[in-house]
Amino acid sequence: MLISSTQILIHYGFLKALNLPTALSHFNFALLLIATILIAAAGYVINDINDVVSDRINKSTKTYIPSPFSEGSAFNIYLVLNIAGVGLGFLMCYSMNLINFATIFVLISALLYVYANFLKRVILIGNLVVSIAVASSIFIVIIFDMLPVLNQFKQELITPMSILRDYGIFALMLNFLREIIKDIEDANGDYADGIQSLPIVLGLERTAKLSGYIAVVYIFTILGYIYIYLQANVWTSIYLVAAVVVPLVFFCIKARYAEKKTHYAFLSKVLKIIMLLGILSLGILTLTLKF
Repeated sequence: MLISSTQILIHYGFLKALNLPTALSHFNFALLLIATILIAAAGYVINDINDVVSDRINKSTKTYIPSPFSEGSAFNIYLVLNIAGVGLGFLMCYSMNLINFATIFVLISALLYVYANFLKRVILIGNLVVSIAVASSIFIVIIFDMLPVLNQFKQELITPMSILRDYGIFALMLNFLREIIKDIEDANGDYADGIQSLPIVLGLERTAKLSGYIAVVYIFTILGYIYIYLQANVWTSIYLVAAVVVPLVFFCIKARYAEKKTHYAFLSKVLKIIMLLGILSLGILTLTLKF
């Protein structure tokens, strides 16, 4: 849901709202949106297939494998979603005469498969891969909506492209932090499944405190970004401080004293809200630039 909302906001709420030149027609954007959703859904399915052992411990009441879906049925669903998503990506690239770019969809699909089967067991690497996959939902709009017309409209697009690039980087950073918190939530099941996550190596409370220190780095990074690039844009600066920086400070305080599973679940929800509010800041930025 967050992925699709982000792409819609970028295409219609930012690029189109500012009357910037774009390469994607309404139809091709719909294909991109659906392809992204299907590939992401396939990634969730293959991940759940490989998490059967840990999910029995971590979320026994919220599992779908082996009931109501067997592993075989779930894998067939994964194949259908994946083939459909990659196929729609190829169709979009073909209609835009960008067939060489179609490999991007294959690469993202392959990355999610390799993560679910191998990389998630490698400490921090799995967290980084998931975060890259999430951020790719932003970068893929840049690739297909802006790059094809960049040479023709370089002066108009270079700054908006830089803005979206920065949003992609911040999305990666925040999701990486949330993945660490989710690993704390799932530590018991991951230990039973032989996954060497950061909480299993360092301990739950130490990892929670570490996440707070990482958030402190993020806070100063965002404040520095605001000071350098958004100082003249008062309303966007105020929004980012109120909606992102202040909640991150709150996260740091809560992470410092977190010691129960309910605490870690709360921290994960806080980060999810921060990610949503951060993406919505693109709408605030658009309004300030437009009016």
